[in-house]
Amino acid sequence: MTTRRTFMAGIGATLGAGAAAAGPRIDDHSAETAPFLAPHQSGIATPQQSHVYFAAFDVITDRRDDLIHLMQTWTLLAARLAAGLPADELGHSLSTPPGDSGEALGLGHAGLTLTFGFGPALFTHNGKDRFGLAARRPAALVDLPPFPGDQFEAEKTGGAIAIQACADDPQVAFHAVRQLARAGDQLVSMKWTQTGFSIKPQGQKVPRNLMGFRDGIMNPDITEPKAMDQFVWVGAEGPGWMQGGSYLVTRRIRISLQHWDQMRLGFQEQVIGRRKYSGAPLDKAKEFAPLDLDTTGPDGNPVIPENAHARLGAPALNGGVQILRRSYSYSDGVSHIAERWPPWRQAMEYDAGLLFIAYQKDPRIGFIPIFERMSRLDALNQFTTHVGSGIFACPGGIKKGSYIGKGLLETS
Repeated sequence: MTTRRTFMAGIGATLGAGAAAAGPRIDDHSAETAPFLAPHQSGIATPQQSHVYFAAFDVITDRRDDLIHLMQTWTLLAARLAAGLPADELGHSLSTPPGDSGEALGLGHAGLTLTFGFGPALFTHNGKDRFGLAARRPAALVDLPPFPGDQFEAEKTGGAIAIQACADDPQVAFHAVRQLARAGDQLVSMKWTQTGFSIKPQGQKVPRNLMGFRDGIMNPDITEPKAMDQFVWVGAEGPGWMQGGSYLVTRRIRISLQHWDQMRLGFQEQVIGRRKYSGAPLDKAKEFAPLDLDTTGPDGNPVIPENAHARLGAPALNGGVQILRRSYSYSDGVSHIAERWPPWRQAMEYDAGLLFIAYQKDPRIGFIPIFERMSRLDALNQFTTHVGSGIFACPGGIKKGSYIGKGLLETS
């Protein structure tokens, strides 16, 4: 079992100058690693990688010491994996399990980032304060209210702890979560997982979603500290353990692609409020041109319709607030689906859509009011159904000698 002393020594070896000596290094032939010791967790403002493996866990122990040990172990493993190391030294004993499952050997770190978050179920579970943490639940970590059209599947909703693994290789992302889940055996159990992909064409800043439109044009600029402090990072208004962190809202949004694909191009652009191929607002020529919500056409109606997705999500219509979208498309084969809008088809259709991931300073002024309006008015709703949901408090970055969530877990 990892003690506090061995934890400190282990993470020091991994993150220090002698990291190469901590174990056999996986061949590194990919992007640079994100810094592990930093004011903010990686995977939030990190430029978005092409693949995600998102996992939510239930906690099955009732002992806070177990939880502390788990987060110490996960911190050490995360540091190793992000540095391109296997989960543990690759011993050759035939009588013990291998230190690493091995499927990512030789693939490099692929720009891997691991982001951890705590859900409401960690603070109170079935009405019980298991770990003595209920009083330390941040006010901003609210239970998301029900929205019109929600059709949640229990196996894709909630969770006490979330891990977002992003990398430029899907096997590297899966491997990372697999190692963490194995280390948490008997302490946590998987509640749900979701894979996703987000490929940007060369020279483009924003990827396209499965509807063919660019996704994330109105994000705050991750290179601008003032914008990030204003919209994404928790500041002095939050508890100490959350300062430098962010609140994550995720939604699994199934899209009726067969229905969408039958719509004429002009209608699709009216639904979104942007040109499909350029990404520009309907009245502009360039992708990042500002939305002009007051421009009207010859008929006197707004050029960007009142119920257009881009209009309803625009900062100008939401008190200037922005959220940082880090969403990924997903495709999970086909399943029997009953559409909730005309033509109300029931058929085998793609189980595909968007793993919506958004970070923000406070969901009460970010996602919740923005989506409350969208859920009632957005023309896009006739093609989308929200079937999964989660909200998580992602603590600030990891300091030398510390571990994920220490400020929360070690305060009485």
